[in-house]
Amino acid sequence: MREPERLLAEVMVELRRESYPALVAKYLGETDVRSLVGVSGVDYQIEIQGVWDRGKPGDLRILAGIDDGSFRSALRPLTRDFIMAPDGSFVGE
Repeated sequence: MREPERLLAEVMVELRRESYPALVAKYLGETDVRSLVGVSGVDYQIEIQGVWDRGKPGDLRILAGIDDGSFRSALRPLTRDFIMAPDGSFVGE
């Protein structure tokens, strides 16, 4: 697994451990920008945001993307997402 994939996977594991109310409070309608330095010394930027899945309150989609600041990476960041239902279950899994 390449470094950005590994870093993003670690962030997604962290996010999936959070409760539905915590995710809504932290990320719905907000963008959280984090900076992480990989073991290679590359400085990565990770953006996390939450949106209602299908545009209606209920299921929350958490989206995260990572890039290294290069032109190519900024245009096509690596992204991952998941959908959490209000009961804390993961939709579609």
